[in-house]
Amino acid sequence: MIDVVIVGAGPNGLMLACELALAGVHPVVLERHAAPTGEPRANGLVGQVVRLLDRRGLYARLSGESTPPTPQPAFTFGAFPLDLTMLAENPHYVLGVPQAQLEAGLAVRAAELGVDLRRGHEVVDLRQRPDAVEVHLADGTQLTSRFVVGADGGRSVVRRLAGIDFPGVTNDRSISRTATVTVPASSLDPETGGLRVPGYGVVPPFQHTRTARGLIAWAPFPGRPAILSTTEWADPPANDETPMSLAELRASVARVLGADIPLGAPDGPGLLRRLTGRNTRIAARYRADRVLLVGDAAHVHPAMGGPGLNLGLQDAVNLGWKLAATVRGWAPKGLLDTYESERRPVAERVVMSTQAQSALIGPGDEISGLRELFAELLRKPEVTGHIAALMSGADIRYPADPADPLAGRCAPDLVVHTDHGATRLAELTRTARPLLLDSTGAYAGIAAPWRDRVDVVTGSLEGTTAAALLVRPDCFIAWSAGNAATLRASLTHHFGRPR
Repeated sequence: MIDVVIVGAGPNGLMLACELALAGVHPVVLERHAAPTGEPRANGLVGQVVRLLDRRGLYARLSGESTPPTPQPAFTFGAFPLDLTMLAENPHYVLGVPQAQLEAGLAVRAAELGVDLRRGHEVVDLRQRPDAVEVHLADGTQLTSRFVVGADGGRSVVRRLAGIDFPGVTNDRSISRTATVTVPASSLDPETGGLRVPGYGVVPPFQHTRTARGLIAWAPFPGRPAILSTTEWADPPANDETPMSLAELRASVARVLGADIPLGAPDGPGLLRRLTGRNTRIAARYRADRVLLVGDAAHVHPAMGGPGLNLGLQDAVNLGWKLAATVRGWAPKGLLDTYESERRPVAERVVMSTQAQSALIGPGDEISGLRELFAELLRKPEVTGHIAALMSGADIRYPADPADPLAGRCAPDLVVHTDHGATRLAELTRTARPLLLDSTGAYAGIAAPWRDRVDVVTGSLEGTTAAALLVRPDCFIAWSAGNAATLRASLTHHFGRPR
């Protein structure tokens, strides 16, 4: 019997597979496409997920950088520029890696960990038993697995087969057009790389720019074709099935900016995509017995601010250790259910954020007045800091002991100084095992009965005021230094009774 079948070999499915493999569980990943599609989708990662990748040893691989990630000095919210340099602690990280490159990197890592990735395998039916799930494939074969995880996107087949509703709203009053393009050098601003538009000015790069008629974004990626997109508010065209053309995008740009820009197609395959409406939905439940959902299969939302991979990949890491503990038999009662109770509120906040941004970029004089007021508020560091924490996910606090100020929050980028030298937390968490970091030496013996599943590191801690921390595999704090009884209780609550 297979431990876990993951349906979908996108970033979320592959990340979950890696997490399970690190925990000693053997997943099988089923992907209906025979080969990676290479379709341009997300253009990078935004938020705390960048730190998470560093803590799994993936940041250096994907970025090519030998140094740890650093916060981004600026970003946008609802087409407003955010000056993040005004913040004493900037939580906002960005990694400009296209989704196809991210998937390729995760596939390589999964192969290194022995994950069984099977492409060209389409799931057509699921049948749950008390002890397993039967997975039926389009070629007539059948697999039996202890658990199945749907990581197969917003139109998830697994979600439908599990009978999980997907309530939410669809706003049909918007049309977004996106294409990979070339523009003549005369249309580029030499200082900023922005688009120089006669009669309008400069459209800055890597930002959403709003006008009274719509939205435009210009992304001139180094070493690969630039991407240009527009959003307009109008009834959808009568024949939305007609393939989009570059001329259609050029006409949309002219309407949004009131000026024409010459556009050309890049050499080789490119992107031409039209999307009508915005879907905002969260699955009615993340789990149906032995079937679970992760990433877009559990939630979809507008792409404003780029929160999709930040949300989905952290779903995968949250679920991974809990599902592995359940498969291996040491999970405390109810641990797997905390996947939904912890991650659903995060999805709800992402939905709130993207809906708020969608409202702020809308047409009309009323929205323009709202934007004037909002621009004033963003001059206050406390407002910009609140929004930066919301967008990055740095404001997440999972349910925890209210008397413990650090429990439930993501562990800081601390350094542990031992007899062997200084080690970053990001280097200690690459095995995805729970960690007890103890600067006193008084707590290591308490954790000894859990040595089969909790690692102990003793040394002075730089970057935190806590004398000791118990860190979950997803890098959230389970406990910070208190008395011995509270540590035993936290170890049992999170990692089960000792053998």
